[in-house]
Amino acid sequence: MHELIHDITLCILFAWVLGLAAHYFKQPLILAYLVGGFVIGPYGMKWVDSQESVATISELGLIFMLFMIGLEIDLKKIIRAGKVILAAAGVQLLGGCMLGIAFFTLIGLSFGGPRWDALYLCVAAALSSTVIIVKVLYEKRELDTLPGRITLGILVLQDVFAILFLAIQPSLDNLQIGIIALSIGRVVVLVASALAISRYVLPWLFHQIARRPELILLGALAWCFLVAEVAERLHLSREMGALVAGVSLSTFPYALDVTAKVTTLRDFFITLFFVALGMTIPIPTLAIVGMALVIAAFTVVSRVVTVFTPLYFMQQGLRASLLAAINLSQISEFSLVVLRVGVSAGHISGETSSAASVAFVILAVISTFVMTQSDPITRSSIGILKRLGLRDLDHKDETAHGDVGGGGHGEPSRILLLGFFRTASALVSEIEKKNRPLLDQIGVIDFNPNVYRNLTDRGVKVTYGDISNTDTLMHAGLEHAEIVISSVPDWILKGTTNARLVRQIRALNPTAKIIAVADLLSGVQELYDAGADYVTVTRLGEAQELVAAIDAADQGLLEDRRSEIDAQLNQRNEVLP
Repeated sequence: MHELIHDITLCILFAWVLGLAAHYFKQPLILAYLVGGFVIGPYGMKWVDSQESVATISELGLIFMLFMIGLEIDLKKIIRAGKVILAAAGVQLLGGCMLGIAFFTLIGLSFGGPRWDALYLCVAAALSSTVIIVKVLYEKRELDTLPGRITLGILVLQDVFAILFLAIQPSLDNLQIGIIALSIGRVVVLVASALAISRYVLPWLFHQIARRPELILLGALAWCFLVAEVAERLHLSREMGALVAGVSLSTFPYALDVTAKVTTLRDFFITLFFVALGMTIPIPTLAIVGMALVIAAFTVVSRVVTVFTPLYFMQQGLRASLLAAINLSQISEFSLVVLRVGVSAGHISGETSSAASVAFVILAVISTFVMTQSDPITRSSIGILKRLGLRDLDHKDETAHGDVGGGGHGEPSRILLLGFFRTASALVSEIEKKNRPLLDQIGVIDFNPNVYRNLTDRGVKVTYGDISNTDTLMHAGLEHAEIVISSVPDWILKGTTNARLVRQIRALNPTAKIIAVADLLSGVQELYDAGADYVTVTRLGEAQELVAAIDAADQGLLEDRRSEIDAQLNQRNEVLP
């Protein structure tokens, strides 16, 4: 026991020290944990050399990690996922696995009992890192963009795919239809029972202890280990049970509260898992490094083939299709879990698992950098793809006759909206309701394919393109516009800012009336200095609305005020809800 405490102490200490270094160099913390485990483990300094300690630490961390992954899987979002996300995820997962099995078998890896190296690698390579993707997209404020939503939707469905694989994994040694059906039946029984209890029993229990945070935490942990133990008795695995426990809790009313209470404990045990995983990685030989590079290269190529291709043919545009492929081009931490289970079951060799772990490290570093630079990379790639003959959504505009602006729709637009986000969506809806003829005088430039299609269906002139590109502005008829509006906030603009746009507009059209939006009060004067004629600050309108709400509350009229707002919202039919 004392040896285990000593080993956990070293794990946490080195994870913290190397985590600080990773934070300083802006690298994923998971890399720090893996390196820390390698340094103190049996293949490093040998400060932690007990296989029993490594196995115990790893299993505890794995159970908590899968429990938290389950808590974060939103079944309602999966059900509501659009056909684009469902189709893209289906092609990515099935296509990626088929390519993986063919490729890894071709290079000599086994595919069939008792060794399944090719199968485990194809599954591992098909999953992308939720931790890395969400962190980078959050920092770039791209979670709510079209490529961001597609990326997150595919990630959720990848987790479901991993659950299905873990369900049949125990039966790989005896792949018969009856055995597989029995394993899936056990999973169905486990999931159905857990969901039923979480819906009809747990809400009542957690309601009784809602004001006792320590009991909520203890109840969540008890549920996790109970389902894990039941799964073990059903000849599945404790890890599978922990995942099911988390998924079942994600559906009931106290899920957010449970997640908040368990988060700190989760971070502790997830840290232990990745440190323990690092302990199992031997010093990479040239063969392991070479294999890791092959796995990494296959992962990137397969993402381009299986993500970009379906999105492109579903007319999501070159930019959105490329960004989703770039975002997903790494190996998941969940992949490491799958490989660890495979090693424990004797299905794959330690060398294969080590090579995949090294590939995970390589791609984590590279993809973090590439995702932060995805905008300039995408701009360069679009030009190359067009020269190769791939058409973007603007090809109809490019082939339209005449040099008149407005995307080949005839007369140039008198009012031009540069970019289309929530403010522009609200503006178009307001004009539709109050001054419909004015809508015929408006043109929009944006590269969101959903915006392009929805506005076109409403009869609005749209030019598909990048507003920071001078050629796009000229093609859209900027020089003929009387009023130009830039309403997209700086934090979502790519390759430009509102101040730069205003200067660009003023140089191309000296007589236009330019209306721009400022994120900060300090930016108002900068926009006027750049040449804007009128600058709005969205927070002022929001503040006026809040003051009106406060006055209504003081007068006891808040319900009436809410009814008015609800009536207005029900009448709106915006492009961006």
